[in-house]
Amino acid sequence: MPAYLLRRLGFGLFVVWAAFTIVYFILYLLPGDPVAAAVGASGVGGADVIEQKREELGFNRPWYEQYFSALLAALSGSFGTTIGTGEPAIDIIVRALPNTLQLAGLGLVFTVVIGVGFALIATLPRTEWLRQFLAGLPPIAVAIPSFWLGIVLLQVFSFGLGWFPAFDRNDFASLVLPALTLGLFTGSYLAQVLISSLRTEMDSAYIEQARSKGASRSYLVFRHAFRNASLPGLNIAGVLVGGLLGGTVVTETVFSRDGLGRVLLEAVTNQEIPVVLGVVVLAAVAFVITTLLVDLLTPLIDRRILIRSQRATA
Repeated sequence: MPAYLLRRLGFGLFVVWAAFTIVYFILYLLPGDPVAAAVGASGVGGADVIEQKREELGFNRPWYEQYFSALLAALSGSFGTTIGTGEPAIDIIVRALPNTLQLAGLGLVFTVVIGVGFALIATLPRTEWLRQFLAGLPPIAVAIPSFWLGIVLLQVFSFGLGWFPAFDRNDFASLVLPALTLGLFTGSYLAQVLISSLRTEMDSAYIEQARSKGASRSYLVFRHAFRNASLPGLNIAGVLVGGLLGGTVVTETVFSRDGLGRVLLEAVTNQEIPVVLGVVVLAAVAFVITTLLVDLLTPLIDRRILIRSQRATA
C-alpha cells in the first residue's frame, strides 16, 4: 500500500505540473500584450512606461526564464502579482475561494441526490419501455447549456414564483438556484453512468440467481446491484469535481456571484497570467486529492479489488 500511495502521489504531482505548464504556454501564446493592455486601461503612460513595466515584471526575458520564474512562484504558493494592480494573485484567489466552495459544496450535494436518485428511479420500474424512457432523460439534461438552464431557473423561481433571490445576498437561499444549476448538469452525467452500470449488474448471473429465488426487483436493486454499480460512479468523482469547479465560471456570472469563476473569467479577459495559473493549480490539486480519496475508498466498497491487489504483491 505505501508503494501504491507513493505512485499515486507522484502521478498527482505530474498532473498538477502538466496542467500548470499547458495553461502557461496557452496564455503565453495568446495574441496581444497584457502589459500594454494593463497600462492602457490605467490611462497613464506611453511606450516608455509600458517598456519599464515589462522589464519590471520580467516580460522582456526569454520564454524559458519566464516559465521557470512562474513555476518557482507557484511552488512557493505566491503565483506572483497581477499586472494591472500589483496585488498578489494568491490574495485574490483566497478572497474568492470561500464563496466558490460554498457553491460547489451544495452543488455536489445536488449532484449526488439527483444522480443517485434518478438512476434508481430509472432502474426500479418493471416495464422495459418505462426504464428506456427514463434512461433517455439524463443525456438531454447534459446537453442543455448551463447558462440557459440558469436563466430559466431565475425566470421561474425568482422572477416568477419569488421563492429564491435572483442575486447573491450572502445567505443560503441565494445559493440554491446556482447550486441546482451546477447539480443538474453533473448529476445528470452521474445518473447516466449509474444507470448503465445498474443495467449491467441487473443482467449478471448472481442477480438472475437471486431473482429465481423470488426476490423482488427493488430488493435486487438495493440489496445486491447498487453497491457494485456505484463503483463507476465513484470512479468519476474527479471528473464531477472538475465539472463543478468549471461550471462556476458560467454560474457565478449568470447569478452575479463573486467567486473563483468570475475571478477566472476576468483574469483570462485581462490576461492576468498569475491569477489564471493559481486557479488552474487549485483545480488540479482538488482533482488529484479527490482521485486519491476515491482510490482509497474503492477497496472498502469492493473487497475483491483489495484481494487482487494483495495477490499481485504477494
